[in-house]
Amino acid sequence: MAFSLLYIGLCRFLGLVVSSRRTESDKDIEIMVLRHQVLVLERQRHARVRYRPADRAILAALSRLLTRDRWQSFLVTPDTLLRWHRKAAKHKWRRWRKQRGPGRPPLSDGLVDLIMRLGRENRSWGCVRVQGELRKLGIRVSATSVRRVLRRHGLGPAPRGGPTWSEFLRSQAHSVLATDFFTVDTVSLKQLYVLFVIELSTREVHILGVTDHPTGAYVTRLPATSWGPWTTAADPSSS
Repeated sequence: MAFSLLYIGLCRFLGLVVSSRRTESDKDIEIMVLRHQVLVLERQRHARVRYRPADRAILAALSRLLTRDRWQSFLVTPDTLLRWHRKAAKHKWRRWRKQRGPGRPPLSDGLVDLIMRLGRENRSWGCVRVQGELRKLGIRVSATSVRRVLRRHGLGPAPRGGPTWSEFLRSQAHSVLATDFFTVDTVSLKQLYVLFVIELSTREVHILGVTDHPTGAYVTRLPATSWGPWTTAADPSSS
């Protein structure tokens, strides 16, 4: 936890310094790296070099301000620097999980009984149809939860009539797109959400936009502004 907080603070401080002195920053940062490594070596002259959490935080933060071709100033390998950065990100998410607590609360017994009743009395319904019927009653539950309950009690998916999902995709792949988000952690461990689209026929991926706060309005508005010639749009709120 201390390593992660120190790392974030150093990244932000050094970012401000570098932005004000961009022309001389690379040389100054390399000097800082070399001086700190000399201090580490002097501290352990007759023993194996061991980096303290503070040393790792400082060197990892400085590495993010240098281009890869200047990483030769470090005594450790690029893989080690990247591992230190991943470790800081891991500490961040562990702390987030502890603050967040356990996951979603379990479904109530009454709701489980209602889902089972709908599944037994309407064998042709799938989990999405059951979810829709529950929503009409003012009950909001995900289709995944409905599917889990039905399968747990031996009520598998409804029998299909017509082509399977894989057959449908193969026949319609040239006109089908799939979309989702993936996440990227910045140097300051801020999480950004990247909305992308993949063409199933060619497996080509197109980036539609990047935001730190994805909402329903953002997702529905962005494809309309980015459709056609694929462009990358940034969320104004994240800049």
